Amino acid sequence: MRDLRIAPAVPRPVSLPPPAPVAGAHRPGRRWPVPLLVGVLLAPMAFAMVTTAVRQTPTIDEPVYVGAAAQYVREHRLRHNPEHPPLGKLVIGAGVALADPHIDPAFAGDQGRSGRHLLYESGNDPWRLMLWARLPVIALTLSFGLVVFAFARELAGLAAGSTALALYCFSPDVIAHGSLATLDVPAAGFVLTSAWLAWRAGRRPRLYVPLAGVALGAALATKMSTLPAVPVLTALAAVSVWRSSGGGRRRAVTAAGGVVLVAVAVVWATYLMVDPRLRWAPEQHVPVVRGLRGLLVGSMPFPEAYRDGMRVQFGLENRPWQGFLFGRLYDGSLWYYLPVALLVKTPLGTLVLWAAGAAALVAIRRLRPAAPGVLAVPLVLLAAAMQGARDFGTRYAVFLPLFLAVAAGCVLAARRRWVSAGVAVLVAFAAVSSVRAYPYYLPYSNEAFGGPGRTREWLHDSNVDWGQDLGRLADRLRQRYPGERVWLVYKGSGVPSFYGIESSDPRRVPIGEVRGLLAVSDSAAAKATGRLAELIGDSRPVDDVGHSITLYRR
Repeated sequence: MRDLRIAPAVPRPVSLPPPAPVAGAHRPGRRWPVPLLVGVLLAPMAFAMVTTAVRQTPTIDEPVYVGAAAQYVREHRLRHNPEHPPLGKLVIGAGVALADPHIDPAFAGDQGRSGRHLLYESGNDPWRLMLWARLPVIALTLSFGLVVFAFARELAGLAAGSTALALYCFSPDVIAHGSLATLDVPAAGFVLTSAWLAWRAGRRPRLYVPLAGVALGAALATKMSTLPAVPVLTALAAVSVWRSSGGGRRRAVTAAGGVVLVAVAVVWATYLMVDPRLRWAPEQHVPVVRGLRGLLVGSMPFPEAYRDGMRVQFGLENRPWQGFLFGRLYDGSLWYYLPVALLVKTPLGTLVLWAAGAAALVAIRRLRPAAPGVLAVPLVLLAAAMQGARDFGTRYAVFLPLFLAVAAGCVLAARRRWVSAGVAVLVAFAAVSSVRAYPYYLPYSNEAFGGPGRTREWLHDSNVDWGQDLGRLADRLRQRYPGERVWLVYKGSGVPSFYGIESSDPRRVPIGEVRGLLAVSDSAAAKATGRLAELIGDSRPVDDVGHSITLYRR
């Protein structure tokens, strides 16, 4: 009898069809190696930031951070600048430590005087010290470009990642503030990194949930203004885990709690890195905060120094600040200041791609799960920043160029040839606009508002003139106006005499004695009243230094 047993079937290799190409991507045979592509995009940004950092004198905030960083590294004590947590200053401190400056341990001035003393009165070279302090922030800014690229690439492919990275690399705001020893770009980059990792948490919760917590903790340990992102990011991690586990609520709640616990631990670890004994005796006034804000501060699970820093921040919000917008000087703040300032200081091509990217994330079904991480986080942070009392610049919203670059890359998920061509044209337009501003990125404004040379007409402070061009002013006076009498109204932290500028303050003598050259910081000119306004009105503008200082002839 025949053997009717059927032999087991041997599985044959199955040839799966290749994934559909993403619009705008190269064919596999012609695709650039990804590291080379990323390097080509990051190289111009690195060049722009380093060469800008070499030429700029200290901005208003930098000496405070550099002085505090030097104390953290040498004295291991929490003394100055409690209104900002230590992590960003520890990053700056890495460069300060490599510069090995001379530090006067007997100096007992406040945080503003401490930074100036370190730079100009302790035998150090401020050019060299500031460059070393800025280099770690530059390196960190470049590394956040990798996050932008990876996030957009995972959402919509290689072309999307390249588009997002290109917009990031040619963002004038990111270049300007990423090349300074300040905290705005580091805080924004850590928030973006946390959002990316929280979105990935559904794939491998045990890996990405703790990492999202670490990045969130790094943001909180850099700037307190990132606190509004906490509920959004924890919810994002929870939803990511819940969606991947088919409705596992317990795992989702555990993920949210894990992100918060790790973030809190990172904040504590940052303070312990500065001073393992957590000695804290504030050397500046810490205001008493009552009511709901007081309850909020008191319930925070952070070190006392962090909570005192929050009290200082609330005190700063209660001060009577002045703002300047479109030629109008006003007291207090305007809720629409930041959106309007962003319209002025963002390349036109970038603005179009931001709007298109946001629409794509909402309209394209497969992208919608990522929309909370890419759009909700920056919107919450922007809403919080718009309630602030200090209308000083788009640096308070520098997280938008990071998140919305990722969104802009998602436009290519539409997979239409005309979309790819339009994106390429808009990216090129944004890149050309940015390159034309080199090396004057702080006073950048787009073509619709006349470019960097006219930004002073619309905005002030860190949007235009943050004290960065004192060295350029010294060079200009030596080259074009040798031997002339100079009157100076400078708004910044630099010391004019160190750079060889011999000048007098025109506000301290009768107006009739002010003859010769009058140099005025554009931030001071924007808010000029009384004698300074009269001096400017009776003078003739003859020169411009860095689009931040105007020279008048009297």
